[in-house]
Amino acid sequence: MTIALGPTLETERLLLRPPTREDFDAWAALMADAEHVRFIGGVQAPEVAWRALMATVGMWASEGFAMFSVIEKATGRWIGRVGPYAPFGWPGTEVGWTLVREACGRGYAVEAATATIDWAVDHLGWTRIIHTISVGNEASKAVARRLGSRFAGPVSLPPPMSAEPVELWAQTADDWRASRRAQTVTA
Repeated sequence: MTIALGPTLETERLLLRPPTREDFDAWAALMADAEHVRFIGGVQAPEVAWRALMATVGMWASEGFAMFSVIEKATGRWIGRVGPYAPFGWPGTEVGWTLVREACGRGYAVEAATATIDWAVDHLGWTRIIHTISVGNEASKAVARRLGSRFAGPVSLPPPMSAEPVELWAQTADDWRASRRAQTVTA
């Protein structure tokens, strides 16, 4: 039995919902793609991927937010995880993204992150949104720019991720709201 731990957000092409155990095979396959996950800690064995998935489910139950599973509406396929993330020791309230290779380059990360930032600002009351991005991850920096975030300098993540150089990208909730209003006016 699956219990809904949080909301389902809907965009034009995507459903975002809290992860379930049924997501495990796709989640583990994503985390086994060495080239694709090199910027988010590298390959995870299935046992480690399982613990990461269950930690995300636990964050939903304990904190009331965590990464959403991203479901492509047209196919019903699990294509990644996007969402609010702020574990103990983290440098701020983050909205992050990781999509399967086949879903990249289609605007899904921006679409899902936009819905998630709206939700984090409106429902969680977050006043600042950050993205922690590995120095060489140009694709994620492009997503951050499209979301309106700006480079805010280097940042250290808590152990065991503290050795990797990471950039902080950020914007305030007020900046986010202003850019969303501007998009509505020009649309």
